[in-house]
Amino acid sequence: MHAPIPVTLLTGFLGSGKTTLLNRLLHDPQAGRVAVIVNEFGEAGLDHDLIEEAAEDVVLMPAGCICCSIRGDLSRTLLSLLARRVRGELPFDRVVIETTGLADPGPVHHTLMVDPVLSPNYVLDGTVTVVDAALGARTLDRHAEAQAQVAMADRIVLSKRDLTDAQACRALEARLDKLNPHAGRIWADKGAVPVGALWGLGVQQKHAAPAQVLAWLAAPKPEPSALSGLSGLSTAKAAPNTPLATPSHHASDDRITTASIEVTEPIAASVFDFWLDTLIALKGPDILRIKGIVHLQDMPHPFVFHGVQHIFAPPVPLENWREGDRTSRVVIIARDIPQQDLVDSLSMLRMRPEQDHAAQGITLHTMSEPF
Repeated sequence: MHAPIPVTLLTGFLGSGKTTLLNRLLHDPQAGRVAVIVNEFGEAGLDHDLIEEAAEDVVLMPAGCICCSIRGDLSRTLLSLLARRVRGELPFDRVVIETTGLADPGPVHHTLMVDPVLSPNYVLDGTVTVVDAALGARTLDRHAEAQAQVAMADRIVLSKRDLTDAQACRALEARLDKLNPHAGRIWADKGAVPVGALWGLGVQQKHAAPAQVLAWLAAPKPEPSALSGLSGLSTAKAAPNTPLATPSHHASDDRITTASIEVTEPIAASVFDFWLDTLIALKGPDILRIKGIVHLQDMPHPFVFHGVQHIFAPPVPLENWREGDRTSRVVIIARDIPQQDLVDSLSMLRMRPEQDHAAQGITLHTMSEPF
């Protein structure tokens, strides 16, 4: 069976510079064979003198990229691209989906995770959010969608540095630290970024390098016999230990909060299930993103899990994990949930099996009160 096609979600608020970055990508031979999905060709600003071949909904670029407009919905567009690839009509190695400036990235995550045809054939490789350095702070002040786009990013691309000063840039980066302390950050030069900086941001593969997984937190299918019993996660030798960044308290006008935990001893499966089921049942719609590396008791390998709201990708065992490193690491990014409530929720992962049943009533009461 062929490996799933990696998908990069390109997001950012109106005027942030997504189109400029996208155009540089479309015309860069080093980008490889990329299928780019946009809402309308007009929004992509394609230079028609450089278009090699055009159909009603597909444009082929000389650099080898494919630009495809969304007709109907995203699922049908992805299925159409897949069918053309299988027939040999449109060769491509990865997909970039450009969202509209007002879009919440969550529904695209859901589409890739739950569609029975798409999920085996496509895998989310990462979310890239473009932030305008000149107007970014003002946009974050005024628009919750912009905050969500930053919070859900694996990589943040800062644009338009030439239109602002160093002090404003530092203030914006401090603001981004509060919204998403785990996402890597790069500056674009008039839309140009190293192509490799946008790829390989996800870790949904069994043989992911530990350093890559830790970077994903600093920001394939599971073995069913080992992990399929975990509720909430059903289908749907390396670098030393790297502690997670300590999330900052968010500014009073920000609705986004983040919290993380490291648990040095393996977690009982019953404790992990109880924690995740409780969190999603009480506050699932407000969980923008949750991700982690988890070591369970009596399991030979840790696994990666990743979810948006109540939808989770299948857990992926990390078969090449560093021997002796049994630390679980979990990050939650939420909207309209006090940070202390997230910290209290994560502390449930420190419970021992003998404490589980005795503490359940108290824990449920404690968690339900703030929500």
